[in-house]
Amino acid sequence: MGYVIAGVVVVVLVLAFFGIYNSLVRLRNRTDNAWAQVDVQLKRRYDLIPNLVETVKGYAGHEQSTFEQVVEARNRAVAAGTVEEQAQAENLLTGALKQLFALAESYPDLKASQNFSELQTQLAETENKIAVSRQIYNDSVLTFNNRVQTVPSNMVAAMTGFSVKPFFEAPGEADQVPEVRF
Repeated sequence: MGYVIAGVVVVVLVLAFFGIYNSLVRLRNRTDNAWAQVDVQLKRRYDLIPNLVETVKGYAGHEQSTFEQVVEARNRAVAAGTVEEQAQAENLLTGALKQLFALAESYPDLKASQNFSELQTQLAETENKIAVSRQIYNDSVLTFNNRVQTVPSNMVAAMTGFSVKPFFEAPGEADQVPEVRF
């Protein structure tokens, strides 16, 4: 009778182990998929930026340093490898784009340009999609990290090599309240 009880306990523990392991795999895959969705939107953003820069160059060709900053920031963002590097690169790119749009304010003909207006609208839509994708990714990371760090799944995670994933932090400038002057 003791062997039967021990056998049942072993079977239950093995089934629990596999159940926890499979749930960790599903959560990891969901998190990886969420990151892929962020990446798709970021690539869309990167594809829009050269067109935007070229449009602005046509009106404000002497503002070369601003264009170079945008292109350099875009290239750094494209080359980023980890989530942390991507977040830092995105902060730089967001700042460079703000400078580009501030420059556009100085050129009324540019602001009235249909091409510039369409690119600006597409970029704004893409920024909204990036924000949603980041939220979904961060929610997935939260769920995954909770599972990796809580008992009993943390023991299975440690034995099978699962570790916490980083959040995709919003740009640091988002914490600052914009100053409005009239």
